[in-house]
Amino acid sequence: MRLSLNQRVAILLHEGVTGPQGKTGLSILRYSEAPIVTLIDRECAGKSLVELTGIKREVPIVASVAAALEYKPEVLVIGIAPKGGGVPDDYWLEIKHALKFGMSLVNGLHTPMANMPELNALLQPGQIIWDVRREPPNLEVASAIARTLPCRRVLTVGTDMAIGKMSTSLELHWASKLRGWRSKFIATGQTGLMLEGDGIALDAVRVDFAAGAVEQIVMRYGKNYDILHVEGQGSLLHPGSTATLPLIRGSQPTQLVLVHRAGQTHNRNNPYVPIPSLPEVIRLYETVASAGGAFGKVPVVGIALNTAHLDEIKAKEAIAQTTAETGLPCTDAVRFDAGVLLDAVMQN
Repeated sequence: MRLSLNQRVAILLHEGVTGPQGKTGLSILRYSEAPIVTLIDRECAGKSLVELTGIKREVPIVASVAAALEYKPEVLVIGIAPKGGGVPDDYWLEIKHALKFGMSLVNGLHTPMANMPELNALLQPGQIIWDVRREPPNLEVASAIARTLPCRRVLTVGTDMAIGKMSTSLELHWASKLRGWRSKFIATGQTGLMLEGDGIALDAVRVDFAAGAVEQIVMRYGKNYDILHVEGQGSLLHPGSTATLPLIRGSQPTQLVLVHRAGQTHNRNNPYVPIPSLPEVIRLYETVASAGGAFGKVPVVGIALNTAHLDEIKAKEAIAQTTAETGLPCTDAVRFDAGVLLDAVMQN
């Protein structure tokens, strides 16, 4: 399943348009081809999405699901990604209103809703609830078999969570397609799944089978594509992250692209956890990726620098400084172009 091009979408984003939890909704706005007819955010109602976020998509912002009915939405997407993935208490009434008014629901949170009797009682024929975070069936323990595939497998890795790994993978995927490569984006999180329609929600998989889940989907596509762009999750530097290692083991990457927020020196949620220098981080990822594939060479080929918080002049200065520091190609793939990073992938 994916967000349909034939259904009108509303995104529930209370306190998420300008807050820290709106990653899912804002990514859908930036990358989905589905017709998004309204955003629901009581704090930003009536304001301009373009002015607030820089996303060049004219979508009206309203204060409630009831106010969104004017735009005749058929699907409500929960657009926040809060810490722990739970449902905020004040979202339940909005969700029930949406179901009552005939909308289907796309739920990317950890709380499953499809089997809740009180929500199912509100469904009419044709309405569904899609719980995106579900473990795939028939999983096995990983075996490193993905290293036998002939395709390139490019994994984005990061110095922290929520800094642009999915966006970088998507930009690389589209750049690959423009050059005529048979490219596939491998979604590994709830937002990527909504956009792509298939993949795995890695944080819904039992830890013993996490690498196996990655391996399963990589093997499904690896023989039919020239290049797989595997969406990164978490960070080896984050004390609460468990996703990066199974991604490395399961995908057996041929190249890594390191994603970093310009100027960030500490973990965002744990300020007492420092981020080492980028050359140190590069060595860490290359060593771990090599060990995960029985000591094959797995290079970090470039740096995707998140400069969204900088003006253009300072962004270009930060990119130049990062190139000098690491000796690797660097750009903001979302802001400028992914071409320089794709060049580096193809040269290795």
